[in-house]
Amino acid sequence: MSETTPAPQSTGQPVPPLVVNIQYVKDLSFEVPGAPQIYSQLKTQPQVNINLDVQARRVQEGQSVFEVSIIIRAEAHDSSPQPNGQAAPPKSAVFVAELTYAGVFTLNGLPENAIEPVLLVECPRILFPFARNILSDVTRDGGFPPVLLQPIDFVALWQSRRNQAGATNTAVV
Repeated sequence: MSETTPAPQSTGQPVPPLVVNIQYVKDLSFEVPGAPQIYSQLKTQPQVNINLDVQARRVQEGQSVFEVSIIIRAEAHDSSPQPNGQAAPPKSAVFVAELTYAGVFTLNGLPENAIEPVLLVECPRILFPFARNILSDVTRDGGFPPVLLQPIDFVALWQSRRNQAGATNTAVV
């Protein structure tokens, strides 16, 4: 057998503009306030309301390292019809799942006007499939049908946030 030595690394290699340093569960909570009775009382699949937010912050001043977090809150309520055929009034939560899934990203050589869209659109796109899977597993392991989040249009979410901020700024002026 012959041994091969790896080719020397060229120092002129381009640095990627976006580096994923680490991904992690920052916070995870799953509550079933009505357990164990809710498992025998629930007749239909609960109605689940989803709230999702994206946040980004610089890890250390003067560096291009950022923490990006996807914050998801899934709150399920019993949607079983009453005996008279009408939907039941909202009861206490069947379950509440809260997940903050985060990643630390390094940005290299991006123009200033590209930093915000990368942090609030591209980074969440990278994190989302993992957060979706965790939420699905947690709700399933909690004894309920898994919550399967539909794909999120992070561009629309970012643009909506910018428009709201712009409307707020013009109203204040």
